[in-house]
Amino acid sequence: MGVIKAAIGDAVFTAMWVFCSALRGILTRIISTSFGLQDFFPVKLFISTTLATIFIITFIFIGKLLGGASFNPSTSLSSYTAGLKSDSSLISVAVRFPAQAAGGIAGIKAILQMMPAEYKGMLKGPFLKVDLHSGAIAEGVLTFLFCLSLLVIMQKGPRNLILQVWLFSLSTAGLVLAGSGYTGPSMNPANAFGWAYVNNKHNTWEMFYVYWICPFIGAILAAWFFQFLFPAKTNKQKKA
Repeated sequence: MGVIKAAIGDAVFTAMWVFCSALRGILTRIISTSFGLQDFFPVKLFISTTLATIFIITFIFIGKLLGGASFNPSTSLSSYTAGLKSDSSLISVAVRFPAQAAGGIAGIKAILQMMPAEYKGMLKGPFLKVDLHSGAIAEGVLTFLFCLSLLVIMQKGPRNLILQVWLFSLSTAGLVLAGSGYTGPSMNPANAFGWAYVNNKHNTWEMFYVYWICPFIGAILAAWFFQFLFPAKTNKQKKA
């Protein structure tokens, strides 16, 4: 019953995040345009990073209210592999993946239904812009860096939550820029699956290879590399 409850929480949480994530780009455009600064990239980057920081902090508290819900299968797997989810089993983590994917579909459908027609053209999900294998490698590497930055910043970075989230938002923005010419990028299989579903591309090999398999490999490698960089202290070391 606990696993089912967690899966339902993840589905709702993911739908909310995917909706807000898609909304962020439009809000960035609206805010920058209102100040006549829509052509100044540094300003748009600052607005986008600030919005991301606000969203993430808000979702951290919502996630706690939902019993530790997660909206990204990659970070869920990475945290579990790094030993940060001692109360979860591999089966319970895996059961939550389909729920997160369902939440991704719900979030994308909701934003497409609610968004005014004048902004709908700005709503675009991740898609492959290079050959299949290059895209798969790119998405895997980007997800590796994404998960590693999350682990390092949130576990070993500054103790101030706002500063942690801002640094993570900034690093994510850099990864999005780096991967924009390859896969979008997504770095979140649930988000990619939601967009693929509404475009009837959710059952393709490209979808699973580029946006599920390689990100999962990247997430696991990120957790292992984090453990290599920061070995867990043994009981003897703790006593010393």
